[in-house]
Amino acid sequence: MNITHFVENLNRGGLERMVLDLVKTQHAQGDAVQVVCLYERGTLASELDALGIPVHACGKRDGLDLRALGRARAHLLDHRTEVLHTHNAVAHYQAVLASAGMGIRQVVNTRHGMGAARRPGRREWLFRRAMRATDAVVAVCEAAREDAIRRGIAPANKTCVVPNGIALDHFELASDTMHERLARMINVPVGTRILGTVGRLNWAKDHASLIRAFRIVRRNHHDTALVIVGDGELRDTLRACAFDEGVAGSVHFLGDRNDVRELLQGMDLFVLSSVTEGYSMALLEACATGLPIVATDVGGNAEIVRDRRTGRIVPPSDPTLLAEAMLDMLHGSQQASGLGRAARAWVETHGSLDVMAARYGQLYFGGVETSP
Repeated sequence: MNITHFVENLNRGGLERMVLDLVKTQHAQGDAVQVVCLYERGTLASELDALGIPVHACGKRDGLDLRALGRARAHLLDHRTEVLHTHNAVAHYQAVLASAGMGIRQVVNTRHGMGAARRPGRREWLFRRAMRATDAVVAVCEAAREDAIRRGIAPANKTCVVPNGIALDHFELASDTMHERLARMINVPVGTRILGTVGRLNWAKDHASLIRAFRIVRRNHHDTALVIVGDGELRDTLRACAFDEGVAGSVHFLGDRNDVRELLQGMDLFVLSSVTEGYSMALLEACATGLPIVATDVGGNAEIVRDRRTGRIVPPSDPTLLAEAMLDMLHGSQQASGLGRAARAWVETHGSLDVMAARYGQLYFGGVETSP
């Protein structure tokens, strides 16, 4: 098939990583795949360049940009697009507008989160207008699908669930060797228990609650450190938060990294403190590494982490309960290790890239019955 993936950009993030992995898989299967970026190409585009997979930038400016839409339309036509797969709301309604009248066989949109932006009004209104030219809307978890239907964002007969998947062969289990490597990197004693998280430094991930919870953990376990992987607009605010909580010397901001898999292998516990989430790629990667996990009960988190079976689930925005769960994991290290092994077994069955790609392949041929 001639497939076009339409995104805002390919800067580093969970959505973008999922798109890259899916594109690579489809390319390896013999499909003709390209990626059209509404704005800039992004930092991850070079991975596709190396495989000879086209990545185009439309350079969209603020407001209605007819030139950018013209560029997008030209890329769709040149590729003889049969399947147009868009990602999230803005890319979707822009792509639908650019492809008007082209007769593309299948138009699919994936909503990668819960649609919980602070001011989604105009964006969601435009997304709803694009439904007439949309064959299927994919939610990445059942919670997101139910929410989209309840809010009237997409009709029930066009919605389905395709959970995200990851390339499991890229992930090795956490080990003492990698723990020592990470400890040396952040300049702490090798015996330090390292808690970690991965995600953009924005309001949705609520790193401030994690830092406040870590302060409570440090009162009970002085031999602990918190590693925060990722970058974003709240970097300075979160550094100030760590200083105010008195844990600045034990909170390590590693920024945007291209060695996340190796960093995960050095952690003792993975924590996700989000206040909104779709189907977290970071959680899947933590599962693949066999890490014990504490995550908040938002979006699809509880569909990945089964409380007390593959990890711990706690309410969002509650540093005290988050800290209690983290301390339970640290105190019961053998039990925590068992939860990590169970998480790896779960992701092998339910969270692989091959399973996800096969479900999208079915969907491209016109069905919306796909379910996890």
